[in-house]
Amino acid sequence: MDFQVGEKVIYPNHGIGVVESIQTRPTPTGKISLYKLRILSNDSRVWVPQQNAADVGLRHVITAADVRRIFNLLSDGNIDQHPNWKGRFKENSDKMRTGSLYEVAIVLKGLTFLSRKKSLSFREKRMLDRAKFLLVSEIAEVEGKPATAIEERVDKALAKTMSVEPKAGKKPVQKPVGAHRRPSDA
Repeated sequence: MDFQVGEKVIYPNHGIGVVESIQTRPTPTGKISLYKLRILSNDSRVWVPQQNAADVGLRHVITAADVRRIFNLLSDGNIDQHPNWKGRFKENSDKMRTGSLYEVAIVLKGLTFLSRKKSLSFREKRMLDRAKFLLVSEIAEVEGKPATAIEERVDKALAKTMSVEPKAGKKPVQKPVGAHRRPSDA
């Protein structure tokens, strides 16, 4: 996957960045090409080797079609939760590191559902806030709208999932761990 100078990209768990330059540097085993990224949320700089870009999850910004699928995912009423804190935190951390906005949306939805049932730990609350920031900022970039407007839409979509009326006294669907289906798999 190649990126161009000036292009906006997504760096996992940090959000939107801009490719400021592509440089070649000598190493003991030869030369290496690096993307120099500027992360927009905190103005930090990150160097990513071109050959490792896919492995670290560096990717293009999602499309408008992806935005629709994300909102469908947020409002579908399905909650994927690991039953214990330790397993849930590990699973959610792994999803956040993938760089996939679909995985980030699943984390956001699950932690939002859980936060309405009980208080989240400090680490889970921080992850919930991070997931929401990543999701809102990327969708705002795609749609060219203010983050506040996108956050309202995200909250409305999540409210649909949280208000799904269970049938015959059942709780909202909680799929077994690992059984979730991404919209891209449909």
